[in-house]
Amino acid sequence: MIQDFKGKTAVLTGAGSGFGLECARIGAARGMNLVLVDVQQDALERAAAEMTAAGAQVLARRVDVSSAEQMQALATEVKAHFGAPHFVFNNAGVGAGGLVWENTVADWNWVLGVDLWGVIHGVRLFVPMMLEAAAQDPAWRGHITNTASMAGLVAPPNMGIYNTAKAAVVNLTETLYHDLNLVTDQIGASLLCPYFVPTGITHSQRNRPDSQAAATLTRSQQIGQAMTEKAVTSGKVSAEQVAQKVFAAISANQFYVFSHESPRALGNISSRMQNMVEMRNPVDPFIEAPEVGARLRAALRAPAS
Repeated sequence: MIQDFKGKTAVLTGAGSGFGLECARIGAARGMNLVLVDVQQDALERAAAEMTAAGAQVLARRVDVSSAEQMQALATEVKAHFGAPHFVFNNAGVGAGGLVWENTVADWNWVLGVDLWGVIHGVRLFVPMMLEAAAQDPAWRGHITNTASMAGLVAPPNMGIYNTAKAAVVNLTETLYHDLNLVTDQIGASLLCPYFVPTGITHSQRNRPDSQAAATLTRSQQIGQAMTEKAVTSGKVSAEQVAQKVFAAISANQFYVFSHESPRALGNISSRMQNMVEMRNPVDPFIEAPEVGARLRAALRAPAS
């Protein structure tokens, strides 16, 4: 756990907006050195200017986190510039929906590339660096937070690619936590699982590379996009509040971090786990909010206009 953040270094992917930007603001306020990573150049430049004005030492780099080569170059530069980072926030994410059999190979490559491979690269490149720093100094402390989603825990319909990527991040991060505990007491890990929070992820198509351009959206994708947009923009928990929870978890060495902790949100997880242990078929993943599934079912079964 990290108690004093002043002078420590944070690597934040998806730093141009949402949770990444809000964590950068907290890091700057606490005197951290900031490595800001985003694929959207204008958002990255705005974030870098803001954090520099706040007094932080900033290294801002436009990086496609799905690229092993670009992430390797980033890690090499971070080590040369600041040394091993104390906090790594593998947070960059994109979203895509639709009935799972309708998604194209380009859809799968794009979402898994950012949401899963981005986290994999962050872990495989920065953890060895952090372990080396810990071995050299018994007082050194580090922490890694990976952004998954409630979707990775409850598997909502019409979101198959996103669910798959985020479920993998859940498993990866839980394994990371256990693996770190095998070899060190100096580096912690957290899993961030947001519910519906306004972050800009519903507009992530703006950063989709031309090589993985989307075909015309299917009807299920259009319906899913509209419903997700409505749910996210009406969210009552802000990205700033979630970022505060991220930093609190670092200090407390808390693993699970949920944006929403109400019975309505967490009850969906409990229901799924209970179904598993009792070997029952899956029930509505929105069992605590059945109107969500009802609206989706009605929209998908309605005659096409």
